[in-house]
Amino acid sequence: MPITVLSVGKLKEKYLRAACDEYTKRLSRYDKIKLIEVPDIPEKINMNEADIDKIKEQEGIKLLSHISPDDFVIALCIEAEQLSSEEFAEKLLELRNLSRNIVFVIGGSNGLGNNIISRSNIRLSFSKLTFPHQLMRVILLEQIYRAYKMISKERYHK
Repeated sequence: MPITVLSVGKLKEKYLRAACDEYTKRLSRYDKIKLIEVPDIPEKINMNEADIDKIKEQEGIKLLSHISPDDFVIALCIEAEQLSSEEFAEKLLELRNLSRNIVFVIGGSNGLGNNIISRSNIRLSFSKLTFPHQLMRVILLEQIYRAYKMISKERYHK
């Protein structure tokens, strides 16, 4: 079963696409990685919090259409548990040993809607800092790659 990275919005910058392609290629010797993008919903000028919540929920509906009931869903959120790289590798190994299909979900520029948060099995934060959601794909793929290098007891630059 592949690891799926499900995200809102298309990668527009060449350098981000190139980085994602590089880590996907590196990961191919360890596991299958499936990248799925759903379209983001454009924001209007002067949106209030309720409008933003509505967009997040609509984007969440698109994301949920790619998640099956048996998937183990990891929602990337700022306000969530943080793991070290070693702990992340252990969690990934544990899930792979359970033969669970793992789906990482990255929201759009406004984050994830409650419909995705409530569907997730765990919420994971990579930092208290805010990263652009497109850059987060690169960071996530690099951390998955790092985890597989650790799991395989292979040296990887620190």
